[in-house]
Amino acid sequence: MTDPETRAGWVPEAEDENADAEDMPLSLRLSIADTLTLGNATCGFMAVYFTTTGILIPHLQGSQETGMARHSAATAVILMLLAAIFDLCDGLVARKLRSSPMGAELDNLSDLISFGLAPAYFVLVYGMVADDAHQRVSALAAIVVLLAVVLRLARFSCVTMKDGMFQGMPSPFGALTVVSIVLLELPFIPTLLAIIGVAWLMVSRVEYPKPRGVLAVAMLGWIVGAMGLLAAWAFDAPGGQVLLATGCALQVVLGAVIPLFATARRVNTFRDNRRVARAAQLP
Repeated sequence: MTDPETRAGWVPEAEDENADAEDMPLSLRLSIADTLTLGNATCGFMAVYFTTTGILIPHLQGSQETGMARHSAATAVILMLLAAIFDLCDGLVARKLRSSPMGAELDNLSDLISFGLAPAYFVLVYGMVADDAHQRVSALAAIVVLLAVVLRLARFSCVTMKDGMFQGMPSPFGALTVVSIVLLELPFIPTLLAIIGVAWLMVSRVEYPKPRGVLAVAMLGWIVGAMGLLAAWAFDAPGGQVLLATGCALQVVLGAVIPLFATARRVNTFRDNRRVARAAQLP
């Protein structure tokens, strides 16, 4: 085609557009791993959405429909679990293939939404709808969870750890432990203390192994199993409440046991190094 006034062809212009696309900076091109990371962020946002529309708004409207709240709570937590799967897979894909220069920043921002904002908001709504909860104290606990994730992600970007280890409880694991504590429906004070304890673990110096190899497969199986427990609970399956309570209790116990093993390992390593140093000083 040609311009009727200038008789100039329009095809070169199209070629220029293709050239511009090819010359796009690498920092603006999304890789497969980045797409998975964006799926993580989407799941976190939708978890907030279902927590609001299915739990908070019906409560404010005086609805007595507990089934809807149960379905929405299960959906919100399943979305956080799905976000954890995306977070697990994007790292694996980035190591196997490649990640764009935006990969690390996208990962931190997505984790902040899915494992910072979403669980903190879940705690906040819990404080508003639970019979024995205190709204303002729950809001404070939610802020503590959010700030713990912010500090943990910021430190992750600045501190170099030895290969295969995290410093502090990983934010996906911390988020799932927080929501497990809420779903256990314990008395308010133990729930509050446990949530603050998890927040402290996320900013602590306790070392956690990175999910690679067999550990990554085990973590993926655990997440899928947790989704099944939540689905059984949401649809009021026989024994669903007991299964959910068992799964949440195991998550909380695991969150408490790993720091104990990590601390014991550090103590043993320190003793071994000290013994070697003393042996080296002997004539």
